[in-house]
Amino acid sequence: MHSFTSETAQPSDDAMETEHACTVGDARDMTTLASDSVDLVVTSPPYPMIEMWDETFASLNPAIGDALDAGDGERAFSLMHDELAAVWTELSRVVRPGGIVCCNVGDATRTLDGSFSQYPNHARVTADMRELGFRPLPDVLWRKPTNKANKFMGSGMLPTNAYVTLEHEYVLVFRKGTETRPFEPGADRRYESAYFWEERNDWFSDVWTDLTGTMQDRHVDDAVRSRSAAFPFALPYRLVNMYSVYGDTVLDPFWGTGTTTLAAMLAGRDSRGYELDAGFAAAFDDRLDDLPARSRALVDERLDRHRAFVERCRAEGDTLGYEAEHYDFPVRTKQERRIRLYDVTDVEGTAEGYRVAYDPR
Repeated sequence: MHSFTSETAQPSDDAMETEHACTVGDARDMTTLASDSVDLVVTSPPYPMIEMWDETFASLNPAIGDALDAGDGERAFSLMHDELAAVWTELSRVVRPGGIVCCNVGDATRTLDGSFSQYPNHARVTADMRELGFRPLPDVLWRKPTNKANKFMGSGMLPTNAYVTLEHEYVLVFRKGTETRPFEPGADRRYESAYFWEERNDWFSDVWTDLTGTMQDRHVDDAVRSRSAAFPFALPYRLVNMYSVYGDTVLDPFWGTGTTTLAAMLAGRDSRGYELDAGFAAAFDDRLDDLPARSRALVDERLDRHRAFVERCRAEGDTLGYEAEHYDFPVRTKQERRIRLYDVTDVEGTAEGYRVAYDPR
């Protein structure tokens, strides 16, 4: 583990710290997490019936490999989801009442025993989560282009045996239980965690077409990424800001390359992870070498986007309604007035994982 150095000699009175850890182990038994200790889950599990995950699922249950060898796709699909359901059962224990689970998953297409079929992973995950008492909330479709010049499947230009190419995935959103999460009236950490009005309008759309993987691609080794189903950094960062507040704990039971933890670090939340492959955890240090600089760039980007929004409004004769308490610009709504973004100033390796320090911008 690297030893990381501080960029600030003295923290401000409003400084903040977060803690992060990843357990190398099986998320079907998250014994290191107490019941009702997680505020938000952001994860992307292995996708059943995608060939790159066959070996992983078969190692958990040899009957899966037998079903695949026999060309029995329906049985393999069901058995794979049984293994994922064991993780969802653990989530029903560790997520607090009113907590949110965001699961990024894609459907699969596959030919087995001469028969082509789509396997609806999103529908099976939803059914399993409902069975455990999680309430589905509106989900998100996001486009994940294949970037192939020849994208059609089946017979190409001849009816009726051509198939649509899957270029979207789902962010399934669930709440534990029937009640929304309670907060004390006027809670500082909730109001400081507000997002801008224009961010809300983009983020809470049910179709996302603007996600990119630049931050992730620059820091994840190709050999490591090839063994993961890593999503672009913008996806977990957005979800962490949408569904948690400063001081919350974010969990990823399928940690992979640690993108959810990276998002939690840059958003000022604690995080926990579980990962079967010890190599992922060992590679994560390399993603933290320039974390303070990346944090400043991310905060700059959000603030600059809002300032550009303010200028567009002014050009149209709209002065907005309120003044931000911590910044030199107006905001659209009363709920945005206390918004406050934090810069990472220090990353320190600990016995459990990492400690991150912040100063308010």
